[in-house]
Amino acid sequence: MSTAINQITMTPAIYKTITVTPLTLRVGAEIGGIDLTRELNATQIAEIRAALLEHGVVFFREQPIDIATLKRFGQRFGELHIHSSRKGLDEHPEVRPIHADATSKHVAGEEWHTDLSCDAIPPMGSILHIHTLPPVGGDTIWASMYAAYEALSDRMKRYLEGLTAIHDGEDAYRGTYANYGVTDKPAYPRAEHPVIRTHPVTGKKALYVNRGFTRHLVGVPRDESDGILRYLYEHMENPLFQCRFRWRENSIAFWDNRCVQHRAMWDYWPHTRSGNRVTVAGDKPF
Repeated sequence: MSTAINQITMTPAIYKTITVTPLTLRVGAEIGGIDLTRELNATQIAEIRAALLEHGVVFFREQPIDIATLKRFGQRFGELHIHSSRKGLDEHPEVRPIHADATSKHVAGEEWHTDLSCDAIPPMGSILHIHTLPPVGGDTIWASMYAAYEALSDRMKRYLEGLTAIHDGEDAYRGTYANYGVTDKPAYPRAEHPVIRTHPVTGKKALYVNRGFTRHLVGVPRDESDGILRYLYEHMENPLFQCRFRWRENSIAFWDNRCVQHRAMWDYWPHTRSGNRVTVAGDKPF
């Protein structure tokens, strides 16, 4: 059995139905002893949720699930979120295909980002199943924004407290998916969120700005904003805050967008990497 953090009380607990092996001290863990192709009971779901809260991102190996099972698994953690800017599968709009091959001009997530932080209510979590892999490469890196916040100086924490930032999908999405036959929308989501976000379950503080969507701080001169954001981006990309996951066929990653960022490595062109993703609806950052 493995020790854990209870999702409600945040006190030590014991995993009875899964094993949890941390990848690093700060972020990431691999979950074993569970078959996601089967219907899960309430205890299993609660323990997966607890592991996610403790580690920020959790991984599963050898899970040959289909699209219906991926959706069902995601729905055990909340309502599924429909992507505001990218079309899902025709018969499953909640499911977003993640695919890159020799014809790709862009791949999803090749820059550090938090999923859809440009939305007024960004998703809580994302679940990605990869079924086709290149012969080498294609890893994904996650970084703990708890660790990034905690490593800031007290003076920088005081400066950032109460600041908000504009997150905008315009630059991230316009023209990005033309090679997939996706027509641009007249406008893309834009939202204002706190620079320091409080996790609604753990109560811990995390940095909540990212290269992919954050455009500027509110209420400070633009050159000051640019300088502060540049520092924060470089700071939060410190390898000490990270874990790196090497995918295998039918691996699954489930991450908490409220406290981690990630980056997909596109180092395998012209080979193919393919899978499907669902996101779980979240709450307004505070």
